[in-house]
Amino acid sequence: MPIQSHFPALAGGFSFLDNAAGAQVPQQCIEGMAQFLATSSCNVGMPYPGSQAATAVREQTRKETADFFNCKPSEVAIGPSATALTFILARAFARLWGEGDEVVISELEHEANASPWRNLAEKGVQLKVWKARWAEGGRLEPADLRALVSPRTRLVAVTSAANSLGTTPDVAAAAEIAHSVGAWCITDMVHYSPHHLPDVQATGVDMAFFSAYKVFGPHLAFLYVREELIGQLPTDKLWFIPQDSLLKFEPGTNNHECMAGWLGTLDYLRSVLGDGKPGRAGLQAAYRQIEAIEQPLVAQALKRLRSVPGLQLYGMPTPQGRVGTFCFNLRGQPPMTVAERLAQLGVGVAAGHYYATMPMQALGLWPDGAIRASIAHYTTQADLDKLVAGLQGQD
Repeated sequence: MPIQSHFPALAGGFSFLDNAAGAQVPQQCIEGMAQFLATSSCNVGMPYPGSQAATAVREQTRKETADFFNCKPSEVAIGPSATALTFILARAFARLWGEGDEVVISELEHEANASPWRNLAEKGVQLKVWKARWAEGGRLEPADLRALVSPRTRLVAVTSAANSLGTTPDVAAAAEIAHSVGAWCITDMVHYSPHHLPDVQATGVDMAFFSAYKVFGPHLAFLYVREELIGQLPTDKLWFIPQDSLLKFEPGTNNHECMAGWLGTLDYLRSVLGDGKPGRAGLQAAYRQIEAIEQPLVAQALKRLRSVPGLQLYGMPTPQGRVGTFCFNLRGQPPMTVAERLAQLGVGVAAGHYYATMPMQALGLWPDGAIRASIAHYTTQADLDKLVAGLQGQD
């Protein structure tokens, strides 16, 4: 059974190549949401069956997302979006830091991992930017970060995969450098997690986040916070929530139907792409399959894009050190004009800055930005054919 058959949205023949903005969802996700709403659209914590079902969904979501992160369930917070969760963190940091403190962010960040920390300037916190080496395709060199940090550094923010260029920095090295001066390290795994299974233990980061809707799920996000730090973060919270509980990062009622959908997505990953094993082992098997599917597609896409007359490709020129996200422009053609033409041909791509303002400014592409095509494991050779034909002006 082809992988694409599990995704109802793909049945119409449209080529979704804007997966970096949001992936399509498998049938298991849709059924999970529908079943929850049909049978138990209730809140948590009460003894009647509907509430017990909602409570079980939340507990299972925390447990299975901990498997996804490779952490403890008690280290997983659930939120409406990655940006909402990072702003909650920023408000906590604003109560801890002030004049003389420093935060370092990489030049490749999506604004979800930049604007919240920029706002700390209101408290006197100095922002430093870890510049990319653009002559090398936008690579982040750890030695450059080491030269930026100091005993006054409180946080290093770095993406695990740039949503603009697809670059995959050495996050473990960044975390080690941050810790060497007593700072915390947070990584944005939103763009990384559709392509590689996160592992917060291997990278050594203190905080991490991703969005389920980029990982073939519904609009929901998750935050990992290392257990030892939870009690140190003075968040806005209801007075009776314990200071050492991650519930303080979850104001209001969670979206239980989206959690049920996310559980369906995880079931798809393990049962269809993986070997059917429960827990992280099943996810590891699934991501081995995803990587095996995507690696040749990345190489093919790079080769074929470079062959298009007048196309300028930004970012790493080889499949190494990147995921399947391709940022480019066509000479003399505004990005949105190209995206509109491709849409008419049945191909969806992004155009603009995609909230990656720093890379666009560094490349001299602000404010119009660039075209972005991004693959997923359900992308086919036919999708690439349509993209390249459209870029070459062929119907």
